[in-house]
Amino acid sequence: MKTLMKSAALAAITGLAASAASAQEVTLRFEHFVSPASANPKHFMEPWARKIEAESDGRIKIEIYPFMQLGGAAPEMYDQIADGIVDGGWVIPGYQPGRFPEVEAMELPFMVTKSAEEASRAAWVYTQEHLMDDFSDVHVIAVHMHGRGLVYKKGAPIHALADFAGLKLRGPSRPATLLLEKLGATPIGMPVPQFPESLALGVVDGGVITYEQAPSLKLDELTDSHTDVAGDKSLYNLFFIWAMNKDSYDRLPDDLKAVIDANSGEMASAWAGRAHDIGDAEGREVLLAAGHQEAVLSEEVTDEIRALGDEVIAEWIADMDAKGFDGAALVADARAAVEATRAK
Repeated sequence: MKTLMKSAALAAITGLAASAASAQEVTLRFEHFVSPASANPKHFMEPWARKIEAESDGRIKIEIYPFMQLGGAAPEMYDQIADGIVDGGWVIPGYQPGRFPEVEAMELPFMVTKSAEEASRAAWVYTQEHLMDDFSDVHVIAVHMHGRGLVYKKGAPIHALADFAGLKLRGPSRPATLLLEKLGATPIGMPVPQFPESLALGVVDGGVITYEQAPSLKLDELTDSHTDVAGDKSLYNLFFIWAMNKDSYDRLPDDLKAVIDANSGEMASAWAGRAHDIGDAEGREVLLAAGHQEAVLSEEVTDEIRALGDEVIAEWIADMDAKGFDGAALVADARAAVEATRAK
């Protein structure tokens, strides 16, 4: 009888523990470095967070902090997630040149299409093949690219290759700055939060960035023109990660992990990219309404730039080979990912 009573008590305790685990509630703090009104926070991060909350029946609460409100700087975001300073956040690997070299294959000139959603699907495919070990310090939820990369500057837009000569232009990544240098500009690498002040102080004459970031950075006031290349491929692009701290993810009970998992992967990557496509359309409207001058380079000038981009790619391959990677294979796999996702 005593044995039966002990067994019943143990079963009751175990049942209570299981019930408590299944009813566990958790608050996750995510951080990013831009305005909450910009495209990714507005059209991806916040809707993603609310979807997680709804599908967990309110057991997961996600707080999102813009402008690095929890501390640190944009280039430190990966380590803040890995070290558990935050539960999750938004990372641009290119802000730490040399740390994630294989990422750069997706950022090379004219690599991805101008559709951020398409480019982001390709980025997910490429990540599964080459980057999960690189990002093993964090739990990857999504990876994505932004929309078309444009050249913003004070004064008239770019019309010819010679117009780049002597311009001090902000670049966000190593591939972007390598291309700007080939074009005859003086590239200045900097994270996006520094761009508006650098423009206002005359540190730079302009820089490369997207439509969607223009309103939040006041580029309609700080610059006069923007220029795109011809064709369906983007002049440059940038690779992003939306990720969680591994311990924060591992501590979740299985049913809450399942909620995160259901909102991860290619679906979430495409969603994050689509947010930039929406933001690009909105940002372009703001620019044009403000009288911003818009230009698209001719096919001939675009071909000249593409040839310089090919030089950047060839030099990048040689540099990667010297570091022990197969640079040509990485470029081939990036291009294959782009073509595979375009065919969908």
